[in-house]
Amino acid sequence: MVKQRAGRNRTLSLTEAEFIKFRKRIYHPGIKPLGLPAILNKTLQADLFSIIDFLPSEFADLIIIDPPYNLDKDFHGLKFSRIKDQDYSEYLNSWFPKVVKCLKPNGSLYVCGDWKNSSLLHSVMKANLNVLNRITWQREKGRGAGRNWKNAMEDIWFGVKDASHYYFDLDAVKVKRRVVAPYKEDGKPKDWMETREGNFRVTHPSNFWDDITIPYWSMSENTDHPTQKPEKLLAKLILASCPENGLVFDPFLGSGTTSVVAKKLGRNYCGIEINGEYCCWAEARLEKVNTHKSIQGFSEGIFWERNSGH
Repeated sequence: MVKQRAGRNRTLSLTEAEFIKFRKRIYHPGIKPLGLPAILNKTLQADLFSIIDFLPSEFADLIIIDPPYNLDKDFHGLKFSRIKDQDYSEYLNSWFPKVVKCLKPNGSLYVCGDWKNSSLLHSVMKANLNVLNRITWQREKGRGAGRNWKNAMEDIWFGVKDASHYYFDLDAVKVKRRVVAPYKEDGKPKDWMETREGNFRVTHPSNFWDDITIPYWSMSENTDHPTQKPEKLLAKLILASCPENGLVFDPFLGSGTTSVVAKKLGRNYCGIEINGEYCCWAEARLEKVNTHKSIQGFSEGIFWERNSGH
């Protein structure tokens, strides 16, 4: 049943006819060995545990993992409950090493988490990959806490198989920031530029990201998925760590953001998601890419500050 939205609400909604249309595009892999042609640029509706042993080896240039956090959460009927840290660690270790086998020798892997499970994610990463960094990004919305600090940060761990040989395009992820106190040398701007929109500096990205906007009702990328990641966030990971025409793999696809951004940026994709409704959302968003390739906060090859109008 389609929700009734306010006029300015741009959250994705599908009619029953559209669900029927997009269900036909979803790939149901079954229990059998899977070659790359069968999964290339596909949304696979399946339980990761049932097909992980049948995926090709070393097929992905980049793997982005946004697993269920160790929290009480309802994913439209598929409910997760918080468990003991040891049990969550065992859960991670039951599938993570197998996902790593899907990564090319020079590939990169990112895994997302919050402060409660970040140390456990680091442990499983360290046991299977060379950990290069921890990105912390600011979630600028959410409820405050009555007797604690508001939780407004999440982590992304960055790891590779070979620390001496992996793809990373620094120039593709430069950040454009407003200069508050411009400094001049010999009367000319030093390391910044004057524009009609103001004074800006293009800088190297750090491992703290405060320029991310969480999807909300007035953004066309928004869905009803409870933990949807922003397209801008995924764009940074993909541009930095996957070459053009490379392949991005997401084993917990959700509403399809990883695949959508990969397609917008000229990369191939493959995503696995157990929820059939989410798979339809992903396919609907992938179809929109054919006519709408923009990414909020990313234009002219530059990532702009939050609320900059880009």
